[in-house]
Amino acid sequence: MGRPRTRTAAGIVLDAGALIALDRGDKRIIALLQRALEQGRTIRVPAGVVGQAWRDGRVQVTLARFLRSHEVKIVPLDEQLARSCGELCRVASSSDIIDASVVLLARERRDPIVTGDPTDLLGLDPSAHIIPI
Repeated sequence: MGRPRTRTAAGIVLDAGALIALDRGDKRIIALLQRALEQGRTIRVPAGVVGQAWRDGRVQVTLARFLRSHEVKIVPLDEQLARSCGELCRVASSSDIIDASVVLLARERRDPIVTGDPTDLLGLDPSAHIIPI
């Protein structure tokens, strides 16, 4: 679906559940992210996921710091990705464009997805490599 993007360094893709867990200080997600960084992985977050997790930067200090770090790449929802998300939603009978962006971002780079809601993502791509938190 859509033109493939250029493949970049191995990484992991985070969904909103992962960001919320980080924001709450969940030790499992902190350990997982630390391991990923030690392995030199890039951490990718679709821009829409940031919108799902972001509520108040005055109190979300940990999340804000994490999103600003140079190891984190926030991937914009550009026209190409938006169209691909719409196509995936049609095929999977879904309406969640943000989940579709998580799945497509991970799929094109063969990255695992760190999520608090594996069921919805597996509904979009049953072969997705899921790391539940």
